[in-house]
Amino acid sequence: MRVPGVTSESDKGLFRQFMGDVEPLSGEQKAPRDRSSADTAKYRPGVSARRHAAQGQGLEKLNFLADLEHVKRIQPWDVLEFKRDGVQHAVYRNLKRGRYPSDATLDLHRHTVNQARTAVFQFINDCLWHDIRCCTVVHGRGDRAENKALLKSCVNHWLRQFDEVLAFHSATPAAGGSGSTCVLLKKSRRKKEENREKYATGRQE
Repeated sequence: MRVPGVTSESDKGLFRQFMGDVEPLSGEQKAPRDRSSADTAKYRPGVSARRHAAQGQGLEKLNFLADLEHVKRIQPWDVLEFKRDGVQHAVYRNLKRGRYPSDATLDLHRHTVNQARTAVFQFINDCLWHDIRCCTVVHGRGDRAENKALLKSCVNHWLRQFDEVLAFHSATPAAGGSGSTCVLLKKSRRKKEENREKYATGRQE
C-alpha cells in the first residue's frame, strides 16, 4: 500500500499500526449523530453525551470546555504542540510532519468564542463516535484581529481538556500552517475489540 508522505517501511508500519481501520467521513463537515450502538456506549464522551441529550438535558450542558477567562493567551504565530505521555515519538513526529491524513475538518472562521466552544466540543465527540483517528481544527492565527489569537488560544486550551486527545500540532505550511491544528485521537475501546477479534480470527484461519 502506498501512503502519501510516508516513504520508509518503518514509517509505513507505524502508519498502519496507528490508523487501524479508519473509515473517512464523506466530505469535511461534522459527522452525523444518527448512529446508535450498545457497544459504543462503553467509552466517553461521544455516546454518553448523546444519551443525555436524548433525555432532554442537552449536549451543551455536558460541555466541560473552559470559558474564555480561564484560557491562557498565546501569540498569533506561536506553534501549537502537545503530546501525552505514552505517545511514541515516531508517531508524534509523523503527526508534526503531516504524514497522517486528516479524515475530518472543523473550520472556526467567523465563529464567536461561545460558538467555537460548542463547535469544538461537538466536533471532537463526533470524531470519537465515528472512530476518526486524525482530524483538523482550522482556527486562523488571529494576527489581524483586535483581540489577537483569540480562537487559537482557546483551541490550544480546549484540546488539552479532552482525555481522548493524544496529541496535536500546528499543521504544515501546505496544510494551513499555524492557522490550523492537526489532532491525534485515541482509538475507541470498541474499535480495539474489533481489531483483536479480527486478528484472532486471522490467526485461526
